[in-house]
Amino acid sequence: MFTVLIVMVVGVFFGYFLRNRKKLIKFADKFTMWAIYLLLFLLGIAVGANEIIMKNLPRLGLKALVISLGGIAGSVLLAWAAYVIWFKPKNDNHEG
Repeated sequence: MFTVLIVMVVGVFFGYFLRNRKKLIKFADKFTMWAIYLLLFLLGIAVGANEIIMKNLPRLGLKALVISLGGIAGSVLLAWAAYVIWFKPKNDNHEG
């Protein structure tokens, strides 16, 4: 876990100093998405190859669905709250 935090901090440091290099940032965005796709594919292979998970999938499936939906709902709710609190433009309508 400590290694993950160090790698993230180093990435933030480099990102700060390279933020004006638009082509590099665009490449990093595309590369990040493809890296995530690859990791999800590899995770799918690992799950499909695990006999215990595959044997218990019908029982685990409902629990996984409920946990996933709860996670999605919580993420959407907190993202909306963060937008309203910190990012929503202030309305400068002066009535009268």
